[in-house]
Amino acid sequence: MSPLREPTRCSWAGQDSLYRAYHDCEWGVPVHDDRLLFEFLVLEGAQAGLSWRTILNKREHYREVFAAFEPVKVARFDARKIERLLADPGIVRNRAKVASAVANARAFLAVQKEQGSFDRYLWAFVGGAPIQNRWRALAELPAETAESRALSKDLKTRGFSFVGPTICYAFMQAVGMVNDHTVDCFRHRALR
Repeated sequence: MSPLREPTRCSWAGQDSLYRAYHDCEWGVPVHDDRLLFEFLVLEGAQAGLSWRTILNKREHYREVFAAFEPVKVARFDARKIERLLADPGIVRNRAKVASAVANARAFLAVQKEQGSFDRYLWAFVGGAPIQNRWRALAELPAETAESRALSKDLKTRGFSFVGPTICYAFMQAVGMVNDHTVDCFRHRALR
């Protein structure tokens, strides 16, 4: 009997079980749930300048202290709540990032009201369907694209912060707006 062979994954997935689970089950899977889209928007902003592994390790605690990423609840966070969050070692304790999450919740709700859903607004930037890329190696993946620059620019005009083009592209990858699994990865075909 031969041992089970591990599937070929994108090289960034490495050997860490949390990272692999994220790669195998979430990264690049199209998301159309507004609450989950808000979660990824907050987490990608928190990740700026840090590793995604750091954020994944803190994700469950973020869910706890950020009201399960319910935008209506986060939009109501006041100065006292922000100060309590800044004292919490279970999250990234950066004042600008925490304040951004609250301001972004308010901007998120405004987009929902105007567009009917954040999902409808967001997916219009890729014509409603994931962009299918065919990268052979991790080094080929861009840090930003025309679509992420357009999304970043529009989000900023709507009052969002921590949404530069590189953060927006990482967000787009995470929520499946682009399929950036390398062609040898078992998830590339599954998400085509």
